[in-house]
Amino acid sequence: MPMMQSKLFGKTLKSVPKDEVSRNAELLLRGGFVDKLMAGAYSYLPLGLRVLDKVKRIVREEMNSIGGQEVLMPALHPKAIWEETGRWIDPGKEVMFQFKGHEDKEYGLGWTHEEIIVDIVRKRVNSYKDLPIYLYQIQDKFRDEPRAKSGLLRGREFSMKDLYSFHSTEEDMLDYYEKAKLAYQRVFERCGLDALVVEASGGSFSKEYSHEFQVLTPYGEDTVFYCPNRDFAQNKEIFKGQLGDKCPSCGEKIVEGKSIEVGNIFKLYRKYTTPMKLQFTDSAGKKQDVIMGCYGIGPSRVLGTVVEIHHDEQGIIWPESIAPFDIHLLVLGDSQDVMAQAKKIHDQLVKSGKDVLMDDREVSAGVKFADADLMGMPTRIIVSEKTLAKDSVEVKKRSEKESELKKIKDLK
Repeated sequence: MPMMQSKLFGKTLKSVPKDEVSRNAELLLRGGFVDKLMAGAYSYLPLGLRVLDKVKRIVREEMNSIGGQEVLMPALHPKAIWEETGRWIDPGKEVMFQFKGHEDKEYGLGWTHEEIIVDIVRKRVNSYKDLPIYLYQIQDKFRDEPRAKSGLLRGREFSMKDLYSFHSTEEDMLDYYEKAKLAYQRVFERCGLDALVVEASGGSFSKEYSHEFQVLTPYGEDTVFYCPNRDFAQNKEIFKGQLGDKCPSCGEKIVEGKSIEVGNIFKLYRKYTTPMKLQFTDSAGKKQDVIMGCYGIGPSRVLGTVVEIHHDEQGIIWPESIAPFDIHLLVLGDSQDVMAQAKKIHDQLVKSGKDVLMDDREVSAGVKFADADLMGMPTRIIVSEKTLAKDSVEVKKRSEKESELKKIKDLK
């Protein structure tokens, strides 16, 4: 059954709430992709959910390619599991939504899942033969963000992919860490993002660097210092040099840029396995603490970043890999013959494997053109009496200015 725009839930808007200052949220709201419930919490309407699902599919494919097995953990956590690592109190309520249920039992909403995944694994791992293990989930997270004013880039509820790896040796973890780094680069490339791999603090986990994946943009909240040849990059937190210093690898001058973080990876080592007593018996019969790594990507944050990067004054320009539809088919005029021909063209495109949104609305051509630019499908096809007189349609790429006439028989 054709997807008709007249039946699509979520209409385009001319304006957005005055408190919405981010470009990604403005365009997603106006384009009918999301609805804002409150600061930091958005509902995904049919168009937005199609995009989010495509981002998640890419993430799943790349996690599976490095041996990941998908699980799904609870968002509701008991206080006791967080007390094992001390994180019920520090950072505690600064980040976590905490509350009491019946009989004054205390709970929290998951803002991360290290404690939960370690609890799962410690019930099932005994021997070095049980390792390594790579488990990931894609689930909504909850964080009490004090500044939830960046649309999908900084939410109080947001989609997150957590991958956790468990190893018998540090060497094995470090090897997998590099595989995960490459998989992350493939995820962002497939989503239309050029992510810079940036050295960052290992935090309390390690004296070694962790790595962030940063997308350079003037709209970013983060600051990075990097070599234009990408042989060196560090975030503001750890950079000790000066602008203009030479890259230690290639000699180019270090420059500064604003960026959006779209992913991060950490070498956890024994940070959580030691206090939570996740151990295995090695080949000599001795008990050892399991070694961990963790790897995070926020699909909703990726979606918001794509909009921040890929847009113009008219609207969004979706990369083909995650666009809600491949083709926006615009029917001009109210002729029944034109509509009948448009439906045949729709069926021809669908048969060739394309996802097609057909604009059958009884509105002016100007409104249809403006909405098509705002919604940002990669290809716009116009069907009208004028084009049909030449057995053709007008085809325009959203990323290009010029259009062309194309014979209907050649469409695919």
